[in-house]
Amino acid sequence: MNWLDVSSSSFIVAFFLYVIASIFYMVAIAGKKWGKGDPKAHEVRWSKIAFVTSTLGLAAHLVFFFTRWIGSGQIPTSNMYEFITLLGMTIMIAYTIIHFIYKKPLLGMFALPLTIIIIAYASVFPQEVQPLIPALQSHWLKIHVTMAALGEAFFAVGFAAGLMYLLRTIDYTDKSKSGKRAQRWLEFTLISIFVVIGFIVASFGFKGAGYVAEFQQETASVSQAGELSTSYEVVKYTMPPIFKPYNSETLQVTPFLGMTDGLFETPSWFNGVNSGRKLNTVIWSIIVGLLLYGIVRMIARKPLGAKINPMLEGIDPDDLDEISYRAIVIGFPIFTLGGLIFAMIWAEIAWGRFWGWDPKEVWALITWLFYSAYLHFRLSRGWHGKPSAWLAVIGFVIVLFTLVGVNLLIAGMHSYAGVD
Repeated sequence: MNWLDVSSSSFIVAFFLYVIASIFYMVAIAGKKWGKGDPKAHEVRWSKIAFVTSTLGLAAHLVFFFTRWIGSGQIPTSNMYEFITLLGMTIMIAYTIIHFIYKKPLLGMFALPLTIIIIAYASVFPQEVQPLIPALQSHWLKIHVTMAALGEAFFAVGFAAGLMYLLRTIDYTDKSKSGKRAQRWLEFTLISIFVVIGFIVASFGFKGAGYVAEFQQETASVSQAGELSTSYEVVKYTMPPIFKPYNSETLQVTPFLGMTDGLFETPSWFNGVNSGRKLNTVIWSIIVGLLLYGIVRMIARKPLGAKINPMLEGIDPDDLDEISYRAIVIGFPIFTLGGLIFAMIWAEIAWGRFWGWDPKEVWALITWLFYSAYLHFRLSRGWHGKPSAWLAVIGFVIVLFTLVGVNLLIAGMHSYAGVD
C-alpha cells in the first residue's frame, strides 16, 4: 500500500467535508429565519448534521497525518505545508473540545471557515516529503511543534469567538465617533481576512494557469577581508511581476495584462531572500483580496459587519466572551510548554544554546507576552467584553505573523521550512 497516496486522498476528503460542514452550519444559523417550523428545532437538527460532518472531516484529517507519518518515516512537521496542515487539524481538535464543553453551534460557522482557509493556504506550499535536516532529528521536535500548534489552535478558537463577539455587539447604527471607529476597525479586520483569501486565490489561479516568470538577479557582497564579490541568482515568480527583483534582468516572462518586464523594480533597501518575489506576492494578495471584498460588498450593499450582525441575533454575547476566554486559558499553558520551554530544550540539543534571538524565537516570546498581558488585563483589570475580544483578535494576528510572516519575510534559523 502506498501510504502517501492514501494520505493525499484523505487530505482532499477532509477539505471537502470541512466545506460541507461549514455550509451546514450556515444553514443551521442563518437558515432558521427562512425555514419552516420551529427555528430552534431547525438549528438543533442542522447543527448535529454539521458537527457529525466536521467530525468525519477531522477523522479524515487524522488519517492524512498518520499515513503521511507512516509513508515518510518521519513526523509530518518538517516544512510549511506539513506544519500548516497540522495547525488546521489542531484547530479542529480544539474546536471539537470547546464544542463538547459549550454546545454552541454558532462557533462552528466561524471555526470551520478558518480551518478551510488555513489548510487551503497550506496547499500553496510544496507538498513533497522532504528529508529532515540534522537539526530536526530529535524527539523534542515532535513534542515542541505539536504542542505549540495545539496551543495556537486554541488561540484560533479564541479569535473566532472574539470576532463573533465583535460582530454581535458592534452597533452599525451608532453614529458617534467611537462607534464609527469600532465599525471601521471591524471592517478592516474582515478586509484583512479577505487579503489572506486573496493570496490563496491568486496563488492557485496563476499556478493553475501555468504562469512563470524568471529573472537573473545580480548581488554584490563584501567579505570579512574587504573583498568585493558578485553572485547571480535565478529568481522564479509564479505571479505576474508588479515588482521585479532589484538589479535584475529578465530571462522569461509569460505576458499578462501587458506585464512583460515588471512594472516596478523592488527597492534596494528591501532586503532578504527572494525579497522582490515576496513583495510581489504581498501586492497581489492585497489586490485580489480587495477585489474579492469589493465584489462581496457590492452584493451585500452594506458593510459586511452590518450584514453579518443580524444573523447573530439571539446569541448571548456573554457566552461568546466566555468561550473566547476559556479557549485562550486552555491554549496558554499548552503554548507555554510547546512554544517556549520544549522549544528551548530542542534549541539546546540542535544548536547548543537555549536562546539565540532568532526571529522565530523572538516572535514566539512576543506571542507569549501578549497572551500573558491578555490574561492579566482580563483577571486583574476586569477587561471583559469588547476589550477582551479585540485582544483575542489581535493576538491571533500576532500568531499568524509568527507562523507565516517570520518564515516568509525574515531570514533566520527557522527558514528551512520548505518555502517555495
